[in-house]
Amino acid sequence: MKISKSTIILLVLILVFSILLANIVDFVSSDPHLSNEILGDNNEEMQPGPKYYNIKNSYNHLIWFLQITDIHISIFRDPSRISEFKEFCNVTVNSIQPRVVLASGDLTDAIAKNRFGSKQQHEEWKHYRHIIDQTNISKKILWLDIRGNHDNFDIINFDSKNNYYSHYSIQGKKYPRSYIYNINTGLETISFIAIDACLKPGPKRPFNFIGVLDQEEINRIQQLINQSKESNAAHAIIFGHYPTSSIISQADTNIRSVLGNHRESMAYLCGHYHTFANMIPNMYTLQKAGFLELELADWKETRMFRLAAIDHGQFSFIDVKHNDWPIALITNPKNVLFMMPQRENLESIIKSTHIRVLAFSTVSLKTVEIQLDNGVWEKCHHIDGPLYVLPWNSTMYKEGIHQITLRVIDNEDRKKIVSHSFSLDGSWLSTSVFPKLLLMINIVYIFQFLFFITLALSIVPLCFLRLVHMRYKNKRVELPRRRMSFFHLWLRKLWILSAVDRVFFGLVLYALYFAVGPWTMGEIIEGHIGVIFVWGTFISKNMYLPGGLTYAYGFIQLICFHVPLTLILAHHVDHRLKDAGCPSRASSKFRIVCRFLPILIILLLQFMMGYFLYLEYGITAILLCPLRTGSIFIAIALSYSVTMMPVSCLRSAASVWCPNGAIDNNNAIR
Repeated sequence: MKISKSTIILLVLILVFSILLANIVDFVSSDPHLSNEILGDNNEEMQPGPKYYNIKNSYNHLIWFLQITDIHISIFRDPSRISEFKEFCNVTVNSIQPRVVLASGDLTDAIAKNRFGSKQQHEEWKHYRHIIDQTNISKKILWLDIRGNHDNFDIINFDSKNNYYSHYSIQGKKYPRSYIYNINTGLETISFIAIDACLKPGPKRPFNFIGVLDQEEINRIQQLINQSKESNAAHAIIFGHYPTSSIISQADTNIRSVLGNHRESMAYLCGHYHTFANMIPNMYTLQKAGFLELELADWKETRMFRLAAIDHGQFSFIDVKHNDWPIALITNPKNVLFMMPQRENLESIIKSTHIRVLAFSTVSLKTVEIQLDNGVWEKCHHIDGPLYVLPWNSTMYKEGIHQITLRVIDNEDRKKIVSHSFSLDGSWLSTSVFPKLLLMINIVYIFQFLFFITLALSIVPLCFLRLVHMRYKNKRVELPRRRMSFFHLWLRKLWILSAVDRVFFGLVLYALYFAVGPWTMGEIIEGHIGVIFVWGTFISKNMYLPGGLTYAYGFIQLICFHVPLTLILAHHVDHRLKDAGCPSRASSKFRIVCRFLPILIILLLQFMMGYFLYLEYGITAILLCPLRTGSIFIAIALSYSVTMMPVSCLRSAASVWCPNGAIDNNNAIR
C-alpha cells in the first residue's frame, strides 16, 4: 500500500505531539510517596521522618489562620470590594478569631479609569489602611500583608514617593520585602514567611505579570528559613503573591528548591492567577519537593478567602465564599488529596482517637455532626472555641479510601455540609491535571516555547521554500506533483511568495528584527525612559528587567499579525501570477473588497493595540515603536508592493509554476 507524503507528515506530527504530551504528564505527575533521598541535591544523610503527634481531644497543637488575596481596592470600579472587605475585617475575622491573617498581594488595583493605564492611586491605599485602622483589626490579630504586582506598578525603587505600600500597609514600613514572623502556640512555634518576588523596579502594565527573585532576595529568604530553624519552629507556612510557576529565578537555585529543602515548610499560599477567569477555580498541587502549593481565588471578583489550620502536625484548609456561614473544616482525618508524606506523619492519623473539626459562625452553633462513609450521623462534642471532636475507631477504616462528611447547623438554621476522602493505608488521589500543570511548570518557559516556535514558523518555511526554489531552477530537485489539496494549494502560494525578493526579505527581516531588536521606547516608569526587547527591558540608570510576559506578547503579535500577513500576501502574489496568465480577466468590486478585507482587519487590530500601548506608555512609545507603528508601515508597504509591483517581479516564480509560458514585455504570460 502506497503512503502519501501528507500521511507521513501527519504521523510524524502526531508522534511529536504524543512525546511532548507524555513528557508534560510525566512532569506533573507527583508521587506523594517520594523518598527522603530526593528532597534536595545537597542532602547527604537521610533526614528523620515527620514528627509523630498523639491526636486525641486536646486543644493543644492547634492553630488556625486566614488568607485573603487580590483585594484590588479601586476608586474607579466596584465599590462593594471596599465595603465587603470592611465587612470581612469586622465580621468574618472577629467571628473566626484567627491567630494570623495573610493578605497575599494586590491589595490595591492601581488601574486607571480608562482600564489600560496603571499607576499607584493614593486614595486606594488610604481606603486600605482606613479599613484596617477603623476595624482595629491589626490590634486584635497579626495582620501580615505583602505586595503584589499591582502594588508595584510604576515604582522605581523603595524610596519612590508613590511607593505607598511602605506607608499604608501594616508590614511595609518595617519590612519592604520578604520577612518572617514566629507565632508561639504555647507548646510549639509556627513560622510565617512572606516572599516578595516583585520586580525591581516595578514597570507599568502590562509587563509586570512575572515575578523575579535575584540572588540577593534568594539569600534573604534562605536567611529567613535559617531563622525559622534557629527558633525550632515545628512548621512553616510560606506565602507570597506569585505562584512559583510565574517566578523567574536569577540565582543559582529557585524558590521550589529552597522551600523543598526546608522540611518544616508545609505549604506555599499565593494568589495572582484569579482562577483563570473561573476556568480553574481550585488551583492546588503537591509539588515534587513535598510541599503543597495552593493558589487562592481572588477577592476582586469571587470574594473568596481561605481558612487554614495546623492541627497536631496536619495541615488542612478550605476556601470559603464571603458571607457563606457557617464555616466548617475537618482537620483529622485530613483530605487525602492534600496528604504530604514528606511533611506529615500518617501514623498520627492512624493512631488517633478522635475526629477533629473546626466550626464557626456569626451566631452560636446548634449541631455539629459527622458521618463516616454511609453510616449514621453522630454528634460531636465541643471542647473549646471552635474545636469539636468525635471518638472513633480508626482500625475500621485502615484499608482503602473512605468518605467523611461534616454537617454544621447554626442557631439561624443555616446549614453547611462539607465532605472529603481520607485514607489510612497510604492510598492516595491526585488533584486535577490542569491546576497541577499551571502550578508545576515554569510559565515563562511556555511563553518562550510558544514565541520561538511561532517565530520559526514565520521564517523557516519561507527560507526553506526559497532554497528549494533556487535548487529547482538549477535543476537539482523536481517540482512536487500538482494536486488541488489544501496542502499543495498553500505550498504553491508560499513558494511563489518566497520567490519575490522584496516581499520575502521584508517578511523575514522584520521577523528577525522582532526577535532581536527593540520593540518600543517609552516612559516605562513615570519619569524614566525604558527600551523593551522580547528578552528584557532596559530602564534608565542602568536597570534591567528580564523578559517574561514579553514572550507571550511577542507570540500574540506573531500569531495575530505576522503569520496572517504572510498568508494574505502569499494569496495576493498567487493571484497576481494568475492574473498575469489571464490579463483579460477582470476583477469585480466584490472580489477586490474580499481580497483586501483581511489586510484591513489586521491593520485595524494593530491600530487598536497601538492605542492601548499609547494609554500604557505615552505618545513616545507609539512614535518610537517598531512593534506597533512599524508593523503598520510594514503591512501597508508590503501590501502596496504586491499590488503595484511589475509582473516582471514574478518572472522567477512563473518559470516554476508556469513552465510553458514566459512573461513578455507587456507583463503577461505567453
